Amino acid sequence: MNHKKVYWKQNLKYLAILLSIWFGVSFLCGILLADFLNQFYLGGFPLGFWFAHQGSIYVFVCLIFVYVYLMNRLDKKYHLDEG
Repeated sequence: MNHKKVYWKQNLKYLAILLSIWFGVSFLCGILLADFLNQFYLGGFPLGFWFAHQGSIYVFVCLIFVYVYLMNRLDKKYHLDEG
C-alpha cells in the first residue's frame, strides 16, 4: 500500500479516537450524564457542572498536545518530519 495512504489512514484513526474522547467528555459527561455526575464533587463544584464548564476545555487542550505528539511520531515514522 502507498505510504501516503497509510499515513493518512493513521492520521484519521488518531483524529477519530481523540474526537471521540472529546465528545465523551463534553457531550456525555457535560450534558447527558450531568445529573448523575452532580452527586460527586470536584473542587467544591458538582462534577457534571465542572465537566460542562471547565473539564471539557481542559481535556480539549490536553488532546491538542496528544495530537501534536502523535503526529510528530507519525511524521518521523514516514520521514516527513522537518528535522
